[in-house]
Amino acid sequence: MSEPATNDDHQGIGRGYIEDEFRRDMRYLDDRITADGSSGWPVEPGRYRLIVSRACPWANRSIIVRRLLGLEHALPMGITGPTHDWRSWTFDLDPGGLDPVLGIPRLKDAYEARVPGYELGITVPAIVDVPSGGVVTNDFKQITLDLSLEWSAHHRDGAPELYPDAHREEIDEVIELVFRDVNNGVYEAGFAGTRGAYEKAYTTLFARLDWLSDRLATRRYLVGETITEADVRLFTTLARFDAVYHNHFKCNRSKLTEMPVLWAYARDLFQTPGFGDTIDFIDIKRHYYEVHTDINPTGIVPMGPDLTGWATPHFREELGGRPFGDGTPPGPVAVGEQVPDGHNPALHAIG
Repeated sequence: MSEPATNDDHQGIGRGYIEDEFRRDMRYLDDRITADGSSGWPVEPGRYRLIVSRACPWANRSIIVRRLLGLEHALPMGITGPTHDWRSWTFDLDPGGLDPVLGIPRLKDAYEARVPGYELGITVPAIVDVPSGGVVTNDFKQITLDLSLEWSAHHRDGAPELYPDAHREEIDEVIELVFRDVNNGVYEAGFAGTRGAYEKAYTTLFARLDWLSDRLATRRYLVGETITEADVRLFTTLARFDAVYHNHFKCNRSKLTEMPVLWAYARDLFQTPGFGDTIDFIDIKRHYYEVHTDINPTGIVPMGPDLTGWATPHFREELGGRPFGDGTPPGPVAVGEQVPDGHNPALHAIG
């Protein structure tokens, strides 16, 4: 049985246990916004609003992909605060605690505008139809793929191909393994209800991280010679590993900084425009340590670790590869979307 929006899971989705194992509720509003409008939701610049929390790894993916593709004007973004109660994510970062476009205090209001009495998880990312005020989709797996494929007419000049047709089958295979064993695996370890469930998740997680280390030892990126959707999906978990998962979720065989290949790979991406400049370590730590009161009942947020190492040289360019392929890096972060000063100390060192 899963809990509707009254849970402590990071994304806000239902959390339940099967034989004391963590189970992610994968029931979503899965309508798609398509270029031809055949879904009933046509791509229209300015019509929709992407709602995210910088704390959430699943939402962080959509922030990165939107930025890399240059969709800031076509798909405006609203940002919730890093914490939530049993009811919903809230817009407490905005003046008056209201999203300035939707005019609502809680993301739950947008879900209920679409489905009165909505009982599933109030999750981010979510794309809201501004005219109706209702959520169109919160299917985080599909959202980023559709930003690449369905919104292509509105990509910036020089936008990279993050889901290239020539590598799509391999990308799909890699992202499924990464999701199952790493993205979701850290939660399976952190929310395990028994020693056996924890050991199973822990062992699977580090076996996959070792597999990824071997794969990345001789190639700069996970698939092909350029950054793809696969790298985006792995990066958001790695970015949170030492700050949260190593301690809070007991994923403590090794810190990321103690896994040389993955640490260099993660720093390479972090220092690539569009990745590190979306990371808010303060929001990340506050969310996990303050919201997950079943794991951290005191709500005390650790002062460490030292995160300035993200700015140190990685030397991954020696493996070749072209980060953006035939494209170009994105420009500066849009006004109003910058990570607040002091929330990512490594950014200042990178310049």
